[in-house]
Amino acid sequence: MSRTGVKTDMSVWVSLLLGIVQGATEFLPVSSSGHLAIVGSLLDVAEMKESLLFDVLLHIGTLGAVFAAFHRDIAELCGAFLSLFSARERRDERGLPARRLLLLLAVATVPLLFAVFFESYVSVLADDLRFVGCALVGTGVLLYIADRVKAGKKNEKTALVSDAVMVGLMQAVAVIPGLSRSGSTIAAGLMRGFGRGFAVRFSFLMSIPAVLGAVLLELGKAFSGGVTAAELAVYIPGMLAAGIVGYGALVLLKRLAAKGRFGVFAVYCAAVGLVTVTLAIFFG
Repeated sequence: MSRTGVKTDMSVWVSLLLGIVQGATEFLPVSSSGHLAIVGSLLDVAEMKESLLFDVLLHIGTLGAVFAAFHRDIAELCGAFLSLFSARERRDERGLPARRLLLLLAVATVPLLFAVFFESYVSVLADDLRFVGCALVGTGVLLYIADRVKAGKKNEKTALVSDAVMVGLMQAVAVIPGLSRSGSTIAAGLMRGFGRGFAVRFSFLMSIPAVLGAVLLELGKAFSGGVTAAELAVYIPGMLAAGIVGYGALVLLKRLAAKGRFGVFAVYCAAVGLVTVTLAIFFG
């Protein structure tokens, strides 16, 4: 039940609000799952939990933002993948950095495959706001540590496979509601000596196979029960809002990362987490 005592039906305005929350928090290191759980609980939006289609569409929106923000990197990675099938192109050293980045991203994605087996256990944690609040505090601690790590210089040319494994493990752990995926992976990259710009690039390029795979797996299920035009009219504005706001959040995060300013997000996550835990204890 919502904290306001009023159950809210999904509407275009609620869809837009949730899309804005998804777009901003998916990329800023503050945990989209945690914020959606909090907002969904406050509004008591039943459809938010029941509609797999809405969740899929929100992720399609944010995935579009990643493609827009990193289109050059994605084009280079696609070229690097195709070059693997040509002996002549494989010998071309100009494509070596892109091929090496492709390898690192592939290695970093492997730990997430094992996280799928724990999805059913982890997803129910989103209903426990005390747990979500504690995870947000944990995100704040990670960001505080990352903000004080001396900037490294590793990039796709010098990063090790072991670095990619560690960042990938953090992405797998970050399926926990309230633990920011971007915050955890960027922090892990910085702790492994990544340059700040490369840590952000690697984090979001690494998210593409994870989100794309989840969307493709769930898309069939989402449409299997039938979809009405009225539902799409409500859900699509949320998807568009997630994409537009997500793109803006990515641009902002790139600029903040270049200056090493994660401290504000650390304080924000810790504060929201503590407030959430307190309210959940006294009013849950």
